[in-house]
Amino acid sequence: MRATGRGVFVTGTDTGVGKTFVATALVRALAMHGARVAGMKPVASGIVAGAACNADVAALAAADGMTLPLRDRNPYGFAPAIAPHLAAHAAGVTIDLDVIALACSRLRAHADFIVAEGAGGVLVPLDADQDMLDLAAVLGMPLLLVVGLRLGCINHALLSAQAIAARGLPLAGWIANAMEGAMPHQQSNIDTIAARLGQPPLATLEHDLRASAVSAALDNAAVGLLSCLRDDRKLTS
Repeated sequence: MRATGRGVFVTGTDTGVGKTFVATALVRALAMHGARVAGMKPVASGIVAGAACNADVAALAAADGMTLPLRDRNPYGFAPAIAPHLAAHAAGVTIDLDVIALACSRLRAHADFIVAEGAGGVLVPLDADQDMLDLAAVLGMPLLLVVGLRLGCINHALLSAQAIAARGLPLAGWIANAMEGAMPHQQSNIDTIAARLGQPPLATLEHDLRASAVSAALDNAAVGLLSCLRDDRKLTS
């Protein structure tokens, strides 16, 4: 099954590069432009004892402010903070992409756009055969790549973009995220990635921005995504 409709799949060059930070800010920025937006994280691990869901899922729900079933926001949630395929195996669960596609379709009944956040990087496995890019393909969404600005980011960004292109999936753009303060030669690294990818970042986020400032920084990205997402032809190009 392939889900159809408007949305964007937020992925990253690695775990801990700021996907949730970007995804929640993007939800708020899109909402500022009048869109009904729902956030989802199809697969999540690291649910702390006593919590109803993973912290990323809770952050996305708080950002969109919509009362939606947890089973749709996060069809697969696991307690151990380990790779999804390992967590699923330990729980005796098979991650079914059709289940996720149906959950996303139900969310689309309540929202104009879906911001779906992946787990880890683009090739994180879901089982023996499938990975995060298979999930993005099933959801029918273009990808937004969050690049964590740290040593090695050029290689990680280019490899991620190459993997996306190899699957024939659309890249909506990329975000440069300075997670821990400015890295040495930060702008030169951004310029190199931009030159190799053939597009500048949709936004560059400094590490000390407040939530409102991040949403403002992503405003242009939100406008561009709205334009793209409202044109179904661009979604599949």
